Amino acid sequence: MARVRLENITKRYGEETAVDGISLEVEDGEFVTFVGPSGCGKSTTMETVAGLTRPTEGRVYIGDDDVTDLAPKDRGVAMVFQNIALFPHMDVYENISFGLRLRKYDDEEVRRRVEQAADIVQLEDMLERMPAEMSGGQQQRVGIARAIVRNPDVFLMDEPLANLDAKLRVHMRTELQRLHRELDATVIYVTHDQAEAMTMSNRIAVLNDGTLQQIAPPLVCYNEPTNLFVAGFIGSPSMNFADGTLTEDGLETNNFTVALDATQVPGVTVGDDVTLGIRPEDVYLTRDADSLAAPTATITARSDVLEPMGDEMFVYLLLSERADSSMEQDPSTSSDQLLMSVSPDTAIEAGQELELVLDRSKIHLFETETSDALVHGVTDLSQRESGTTPTEADS
Repeated sequence: MARVRLENITKRYGEETAVDGISLEVEDGEFVTFVGPSGCGKSTTMETVAGLTRPTEGRVYIGDDDVTDLAPKDRGVAMVFQNIALFPHMDVYENISFGLRLRKYDDEEVRRRVEQAADIVQLEDMLERMPAEMSGGQQQRVGIARAIVRNPDVFLMDEPLANLDAKLRVHMRTELQRLHRELDATVIYVTHDQAEAMTMSNRIAVLNDGTLQQIAPPLVCYNEPTNLFVAGFIGSPSMNFADGTLTEDGLETNNFTVALDATQVPGVTVGDDVTLGIRPEDVYLTRDADSLAAPTATITARSDVLEPMGDEMFVYLLLSERADSSMEQDPSTSSDQLLMSVSPDTAIEAGQELELVLDRSKIHLFETETSDALVHGVTDLSQRESGTTPTEADS
């Protein structure tokens, strides 16, 4: 296996820039996932590593070698695609061994590699089956085995689970994690599915509009997003946002105030506009907030829509009488709405007036104009000047 290094990779198609100055390094044996919305440049970046797309600017290194100008077959990479593309007239053994036979490997070496790969992906009893006789998950494992037999330096996987049903995707996520552990492989994986990115990766690279927004372990991206885009994209449902202004008393939004010492917020001053972010699981009913060390002052809201999900229930909240609860309004981006996650047996009815608090340790502040993160957690910001406890400062 080998590490992969991208230096200032840019890809333009005419006047359109698909990838804009991406630099990152994937360590030897690391599983890194490129994640982002459609059109963000994640597949183009992977194709640049594979050699299927040549960058307009920048260099690609695999190990210590500059492979920017090498053909795909000479880069030591193997790809697994969303479209499995098995030969329907060949059995599993012939499909897996096809690339080896093209390269004129002797029959004994071909058989050794095929049997080893089939054992790894648990297809050892299916080598004589035809693709039409197999399930979608089994066919995908054939595609993975076809990559394994090449003994590549790097595995490149472009949304390989996208065509599978939900239950099978969960199973194949587990299979891919086991495969990564057994092979100690360097893997670059592309997906728009956050569950895949969060559960399988050592690190995730979040892309948007062709630029790298953040590359970090999944929980770092979740708990310490570097900007508003990462905060809103990572996590399902999305983080709540509320625009506000820093005052002498704290952060004032249209519907509530969070007491804090604004002079201690780095990068901004009193009078600046900032955006507050809070995840649905960090919004609490006041009656359920006994476990919080630093709740905010009480916020009054009215429940609008309830979504029981089995292990939790999402409650869509309206913070003011003028709040728009129409389908056109996204609650995560409306300062007059809030989304809360509660236990599924919580007694709440639609239209009920509720009292809420936010967990101060989980409040994120972002500079509104640049969208850059300022702080993650404001527990200490009410204590530094006055010496009061957070609950006293918010009361």
